[in-house]
Amino acid sequence: MYRNDGFRELNREECRQRLAKAAVGRIVHTRDALPAVLPVTFLLDPDGAVLLRTSAASELVRAIDGAVVAFEADEVDAASRSGWSVVITGSASVVTDRMEHERLVRTGPRSWVAWPVEVFVRIEPELVTGRELVAE
Repeated sequence: MYRNDGFRELNREECRQRLAKAAVGRIVHTRDALPAVLPVTFLLDPDGAVLLRTSAASELVRAIDGAVVAFEADEVDAASRSGWSVVITGSASVVTDRMEHERLVRTGPRSWVAWPVEVFVRIEPELVTGRELVAE
């Protein structure tokens, strides 16, 4: 769907395709009743969930486990005035299933920093929105 403001809305599959190519995203959550945004590495699971890998002792895990969060990734080329942005909103939870955790250790996202004890966080995609800047 094209809009007159220079943006085109992306459908769910287009959002998924773009997220699969992105290397870094941002997790948006609440910290001390205020919005907080952190850049994170991630991986898109085949079922469409966003997966993060971080320290089990991190403040982030305590803040988002069981909470509704937003996750955003984008790509922007300022010179050509083109780009896209995708936002996934959904419930975040620490992966506790042993088999899934073992699978993610082998195939899941990599952290920027190695932690003594790592956990995986899954964000279930309840709302997926995206838009692309359309050159005029």
